[in-house]
Amino acid sequence: MTSSYHLLYSFRRCPYAMRARLGILFAELQVELREITLKHKPSQMLAISPKGTVPVLQLVDGTVIEESREIMVWALEQQDPQQLLNAEIFHQANALIDKNDNEFKYWLDRYKYADRYLEMTQTEYRQRGEGFLEVLEALLTKNTYLLGKSITIADIGIMPFVRQFAHVDRDVFYSLPYPNLQRWLQDWLQHPRFLQAMTKFQPWQEGDKVMIFCQNFSKEFDEH
Repeated sequence: MTSSYHLLYSFRRCPYAMRARLGILFAELQVELREITLKHKPSQMLAISPKGTVPVLQLVDGTVIEESREIMVWALEQQDPQQLLNAEIFHQANALIDKNDNEFKYWLDRYKYADRYLEMTQTEYRQRGEGFLEVLEALLTKNTYLLGKSITIADIGIMPFVRQFAHVDRDVFYSLPYPNLQRWLQDWLQHPRFLQAMTKFQPWQEGDKVMIFCQNFSKEFDEH
């Protein structure tokens, strides 16, 4: 890798990729962004990460980071102007993200794709997933954000998955008894960093202009 920018392979709608992009934006870093399509994954990405999932971050020294949580932490360890890696709550944040990734995501997938998982009804899958929503609602009853009055890595690590859950059936989600969670999600959907994280880009092809993704703007320039 000869670029002077770290290189991020991403897919706009993937919640794992969303949280990686959010981590980079909150860290106020600049990376080269390559948007992919899941049906036509670039050979350049597969060469550095054969598992073929996004996000994938290749650092300028060639190091490859393949897990979204690790990308978030790496970005915020470079610089963390809003202190999302608050040491006092980092253990609690990790435990909450663990619950999201290892339990909630299981029920979310089955709720979203209930026609593929016929052991239960879609409603039953949703109700199982609501166990985690109840945990979040309890936290947000006391706090503006999940772990206090400020955004932490727990918020950006979990929000994309709550968003995906809500979007399976928005009418149902907003009829559920989780007013604080619904408010939190609505605030996030309008947050400037999230809106930038969700900017649409054309899928990358070899020879395209380099797209630089960062806090204040996205720009492109020709590779030389």
